[in-house]
Amino acid sequence: MSSGLLEDASFNQSPAFGDVDLFSTDRPLADVARRAGLDLAGLAACGRDYGSAETLDLGRVANENPPRLHIMDGKGNRLDLVEFHPAYHAMMAKSIGHGIHASAHDGSDKQGPISTRAVRLYLATQAESGHMCPVTMTHACIGALRSEPALLTKWLPHIQTRAYDPRPLPWWEKKGVTLGMGMTERQGGTDVRANITSAAPAGDHVEITGHKWFMSAPMCDAFLVLAQAAKGSAKGSEGGGLTCYLMPRYRPDGSKNQIRFQRLKDKLGNKSNASSEVEFHGAYAERVGAEGAGVRTIIEMVNLTRLDCAIASAGQMRIALSQALNHIRHRSVFQRRLIDQPAMRATVADLALELEAQVALVFRLCRAAEHAQDPAEAAYVRLLTPAVKFLVCKSTPQVVYESLECLGGNGYTEDLPMARYFRESPLNAIWEGSGNVMALDVLRAAGRHPDQSMATVESLARTAAAAFDVRPLAQSIATVLRSGDAERRARFVCEGLARIAAVAALADAKSDFATLYGDTRLRGAGFAQFGTADLGSAETALVERALAA
Repeated sequence: MSSGLLEDASFNQSPAFGDVDLFSTDRPLADVARRAGLDLAGLAACGRDYGSAETLDLGRVANENPPRLHIMDGKGNRLDLVEFHPAYHAMMAKSIGHGIHASAHDGSDKQGPISTRAVRLYLATQAESGHMCPVTMTHACIGALRSEPALLTKWLPHIQTRAYDPRPLPWWEKKGVTLGMGMTERQGGTDVRANITSAAPAGDHVEITGHKWFMSAPMCDAFLVLAQAAKGSAKGSEGGGLTCYLMPRYRPDGSKNQIRFQRLKDKLGNKSNASSEVEFHGAYAERVGAEGAGVRTIIEMVNLTRLDCAIASAGQMRIALSQALNHIRHRSVFQRRLIDQPAMRATVADLALELEAQVALVFRLCRAAEHAQDPAEAAYVRLLTPAVKFLVCKSTPQVVYESLECLGGNGYTEDLPMARYFRESPLNAIWEGSGNVMALDVLRAAGRHPDQSMATVESLARTAAAAFDVRPLAQSIATVLRSGDAERRARFVCEGLARIAAVAALADAKSDFATLYGDTRLRGAGFAQFGTADLGSAETALVERALAA
C-alpha cells in the first residue's frame, strides 16, 4: 500500500521526453522530405541526434548557464571576451558538424540543398534555439558576400568546414569560422538609414567609428556591419552613403581589432546566446558591395535570415506540441488518460492542424527559394517571405503557450523545458523585422512588382481551389492594395496572403487536411482560441501525425 509520501507519488507522471527520432516521429515533416526526394535516412539520423536525451539536456544546461562578458583582465588589459558554458560549445559543434551553417551553399546535399538544410535547422532548434543565431548568420552572410567575390573567395574555405573552433585567434589561423552582423543603432533601430556610424578610407580598407545597439554572437570571427561611407571614399565612386562592410575580430597584422563590447543584453529568452552592445574605435573593415548600396547588399542576407526565422519558429512549435502530446498520452485525470478526454483531444488536434499548415507553408517557401531562377518562384519568394515569417513567427507564442497549458502547473515550472520554450517563442517575430515591418514589406513588394504579385496571388488561389475557395479573401486583399487604406490594413493583407498560401501549400501537397484548414481558419469569423474548431473525425489522425509512436 502506498504511504502517500512524495517518493511514492510518481505513478501518474509522464516520462521525460528524450531519445526520440525528431524526424521520423514528425509525419508532416517526413512527408515534406519524402515529396522533395531528400535523404530520409540521413535526416532520421539527424533527428535521433537532436532528439537524444543527452542533446536535449545540453540545451537545458546551456540556457541555465548564460554567457558572461569579460571586458578587461585583472591587470586592466582589454579582453572583450565572451565566455560560454561547455554545453553551448557542444551545441555549436553539433550544428556546424551537421553543416547547418553552410550546407545550402557548398554542394554537399545533391537533392534539395535549401530544403535539406531547413529540415536540419527545424530539428536543431528543438534541442536549443540560442546557438542557432550565429549558425543562421553565418549561412546568411554568404549571401551578402557574393556581392564581393574576392572577399568571399578568401573567407569561404574557412566558413565551409565542419569544424567548430571557438578559440579567440585571427580567422586565418582557425579550423573554422562563424560570421555575425551588426546593423541597428540606438537612434534608428529598424530604420538603418538613420545610422551615424562612419567609415573613413584608409588605403585598401576603411576604419569604422561608431556603435551598434544590437550585435549578436559577439564571439564570431567577423561581422557584417553598416556604416556611412565618406563621399567618394571608394575608387570611381562619388556618392558615399550607407555601405556594408566586413569587420574581422583581428586586423591583418594579427592584432585585435578596435571592437569594444559595452555589455550583453539581458533578454527575456534566448539566454544561451550573447547579444551585445558595442563600440568601434577606428575598427578595420573591408567593403562588401557597392559604396552607398548597403541596404541592397544585405537584402539577400535578410531574406535568408527571415526564412530561417520561420523555419525555426515552426520547429519551436513542434517541440512544444511534442512535449504536450508525450504528457497527455501518459497522464490520467478523472480515471481517463488526458489524450482520451474530448476537450483535451480537440485542443491538441487543433494545434496539430496549425502545425500541419505551418510546415507545409515553410517548406513550400524553401522550394521556391530553391528554384528562384524561375520568375514565378522568384515572385513567390519576394512576396511571401515576409508574409510567411509574419504568420509562422507570430503564431508560435500561442501554440507554445497552449502546449504548455496541457502540462498544467508543471508546464509553468522551470524544472521542465516549457517555460524556456515560451520565453523563446516571441523572438523570431521580432528579429529581422517585427510584424508591422513584415506587413509593410509585403506592401512594398506588391507595389514594386504589381503584375507579378497579382499573378502570384491568382496562382495561389487556383492551387488552393482543389481544397477551399480562397477567392473572396484574395479579392479583398486586392481591393485593399488598390485603396488608399493599404498601410493601415497592412496586417490584414499580410496575414490573409499567408493564410491563402498555407491552404495552397496543403492543397499542393494533397494533404487530407487542406479543406479542414480552410474551413476552420478562413470560413466566417471563427474564434481565436485553439480547441474551438470542430475538427470531427480528423482529430485522431492529426494527433497521431504530430508525434507518431
